[in-house]
Amino acid sequence: MTKEQTPTTPETTGPRPRRLTYAAVLTALEGLGLAVGGVWVLVLGLTGDPDDRQQAVTLGVTLVALALLPLLAARGLFAQRSWSRGPSVITQILALPVAYSLLQADSIAIPVGIALAVIAVTTLVFLVNPATTEALGIRGPGGAEDRSKSQKR
Repeated sequence: MTKEQTPTTPETTGPRPRRLTYAAVLTALEGLGLAVGGVWVLVLGLTGDPDDRQQAVTLGVTLVALALLPLLAARGLFAQRSWSRGPSVITQILALPVAYSLLQADSIAIPVGIALAVIAVTTLVFLVNPATTEALGIRGPGGAEDRSKSQKR
């Protein structure tokens, strides 16, 4: 990879904006929630009396594995790595349909759905904020910002 494709200086210099820190914390909380939920389903599947033990164990393992994406993204956001914004955005986009389906339930899942939707939308707003984008060293498509600056000179 060329130096242009993997910028190193913007990612490690300068203070981390609060919005980036908040996005990292919220992304980490989602990852922890997935991991805890996966372990809970796995333990219940192994020790309880589920209708289908294999399905419960598979769901638990899948949730734990899915927790790795937001946890790694949060770590990258804390370290101001530009690659970390994509996985975090994907996590938020995937959380929205889950929140919607939780809102359709007639149970305690409704407040969980509301909380998940608020966290996902808030994190998305933090991630697309110009200060966050700049701190991560993310440029416009094809370096459009760099080209427009050079044309003004």
